[in-house]
Amino acid sequence: MHVFVTGGTGLIGSAVVAELLSNGHSVLALTRSDASALAAETAGARPLRGALADLDVLRSGAAQADGVIHLAFANDFSSPDAVARAVAEESAALAALGAELVGSDRPLVTCSGTPQVPGRASTEADPLPADGPVGGRGRAVTAVLGLASRGVRSTAVRLPRTVHNQGTGGFAGLLTGIARRTGVSGYPGEGTQRWPAVHALDAAVLFRLALEQAQAGTSWHAVADEGDQVRDIAVVIGRRLGLPAESVPSQTYGPLGAIFASDQPSSSARTRQTLGWEPKHLSLLEDLENIQP
Repeated sequence: MHVFVTGGTGLIGSAVVAELLSNGHSVLALTRSDASALAAETAGARPLRGALADLDVLRSGAAQADGVIHLAFANDFSSPDAVARAVAEESAALAALGAELVGSDRPLVTCSGTPQVPGRASTEADPLPADGPVGGRGRAVTAVLGLASRGVRSTAVRLPRTVHNQGTGGFAGLLTGIARRTGVSGYPGEGTQRWPAVHALDAAVLFRLALEQAQAGTSWHAVADEGDQVRDIAVVIGRRLGLPAESVPSQTYGPLGAIFASDQPSSSARTRQTLGWEPKHLSLLEDLENIQP
């Protein structure tokens, strides 16, 4: 299968591209710069120059492909306005990709976050939130899944709060970055809230399986660790950096403060049973031992 991938040179995307290529697929990768184009070529993909806001380029990439995997997102969480702009940009991109594939029965695999459900681990059957700081992402992904009735084999891989590799990535990576800047490995509140996690190489396998096998309109959970307490994450980060682990105000995390403070474990039982996905790489707490002082 010839696959058009957005975000193919990021932490998750580079793992997805490698997984696709090693399983006999070819890749056309959206690249924003000379550096990312070179990275895509070095990995074995063909670059297509353009940004997520270049809707004509996205349509062209989708038109050339047997399937699409969407991973790109402007990870700017510096302010509510920045988050809103990133969500709006992605929503327009997904609408353009989906419109290009209508009536083709080709797969469109997009990503979202695992939802939060009070009192229990979320499952693949739970709906995505349509409100809050990133509620627009939920609405956009729900619209993509709705294209199943219009001849698009659309599916969503829901990613946990931390997708990691070599001790970096996701919410845990943000905690590490804040710890380096502030001198404290912080956690919101008592730190008993739980965050799910997955290694990027395991997540990449699920994206490939969804592309190859998933039925239209379905959602899947790329969750290896159902939920580590944030305090435990912060303790490992603090030990690796030689910093104290302490509770800090949720405002420390800007627009994501409420999300950081919430308990959000997640299950992947249906994903494992249906698609035969089985995580094999390091857990988050094991992988954080790769953090360098």
